[in-house]
Amino acid sequence: MAPPPGHITEVVMRFLPRLRSFLGRHIDAPLDPDAPFAAIGDVHGRDDLLERLLGRLEGELPAGAPLVLLGDYVDRGAASAGVLRRLQALDAEARVTCLCGNHEAMLIEFLDYPVLAGPRWLRNGGVQTLESFGVTGMPAGPEASDWEALRDRFRGAMGGDLETWLRARPLRWQSGNVAAVHAGADPARPLSDQRDDVLLWGHPSFATMRRRDGTWVVHGHTIVPRPAAAGGRISVDTGAYATGVLTAAIVEPGSVRFVST
Repeated sequence: MAPPPGHITEVVMRFLPRLRSFLGRHIDAPLDPDAPFAAIGDVHGRDDLLERLLGRLEGELPAGAPLVLLGDYVDRGAASAGVLRRLQALDAEARVTCLCGNHEAMLIEFLDYPVLAGPRWLRNGGVQTLESFGVTGMPAGPEASDWEALRDRFRGAMGGDLETWLRARPLRWQSGNVAAVHAGADPARPLSDQRDDVLLWGHPSFATMRRRDGTWVVHGHTIVPRPAAAGGRISVDTGAYATGVLTAAIVEPGSVRFVST
């Protein structure tokens, strides 16, 4: 005996929210940026690769298309000073948008709190960044005066304009339903309501839970063997400082393609 139509409707209505939730986790929205743009992954002091990739993108992007860099310009590679100065100049010409990464955040923490933040930054590539600015002689112990002197020498080598520029880097950028951040985002919260530390360091559910708002997130921070676009995420950190492969995602309505050194 078939159930009455009203009962069927009631069951469907009870199940519909669960179905919507399931679809929100497992079905990607079409890529729909306002216009084509490119996003470049973690540079980490490889100014040679950045110069090469920027040259390649000139022939791949429409004139005037936005170019977004996803952070981590410094540390590990040998030419962080060159990377920062190149990007600062391009930003002054309104040719790029440069986001802040966790390595820029560590550098700024060193400037603000050299004794507390210095040892961690140096362990994570800060030594190479200091050397790229011609700053040597790392502290051998915990004496506050040594760390403060190192900070002062570094600040002098950078110059005030570069420090001001670095502190002003935004944490996210968005075009249509595609957001660019450094490390990832909390998939349960709107992109406009993310904690700074999550955008800089990532979120434990970012890689496993898809967003329900139809927003794609293009990001760096986590090294992948090859760039990929799946599950509402576009991953472009191909470990340039170690692999020699710096990658950009070219995001267009309905598609994404990758260009690498």
